[in-house]
Amino acid sequence: MILPAVRDPRMVTIRRGGTLTDDDHQLLALWAATCAEHVLPLFEAQRPDDPRPREAIDAARRWARGELPMMQARALGGHAMGAARPLRGAARFAAYAAGQAACVPHVAEHDLGAAAYAIKAIRAARPDDPGAGRAERDWQRDQLPPPVRQLVLEDQARRDDICWSAFAD
Repeated sequence: MILPAVRDPRMVTIRRGGTLTDDDHQLLALWAATCAEHVLPLFEAQRPDDPRPREAIDAARRWARGELPMMQARALGGHAMGAARPLRGAARFAAYAAGQAACVPHVAEHDLGAAAYAIKAIRAARPDDPGAGRAERDWQRDQLPPPVRQLVLEDQARRDDICWSAFAD
């Protein structure tokens, strides 16, 4: 579970009573898709004929462009998570990252789910490299769009404990 018991209103859309703008919500979805896509080869190496995680990443991007309704993106996220369930290790975490990215349109806070699962995927793929997770985290941070950078960094610090300490320094 990567969602906090108490929601930060900055991560809740304006229409749901928070302060997150549509533009920033879309940026979070695009960033989550980028994080998930970065580790997608770990899934595709094991399951090259299963398109569900790639479709989920595409759904997050299509939603951000206004081309796909939120409920369809969310459903595709669920399908990607279904692709993850029978797997173990890096491939499983990579598929979960894709699923989380597609759920950002529904709940913006899933952005950290995509990022944290991507870090878990890298750690699982490179267990002998103690810096692999940190390098992935730093790469992800380099991809953050400036308008949401500080928000995401503060959210990572706030929710690191429920995101498997993926963002710890």
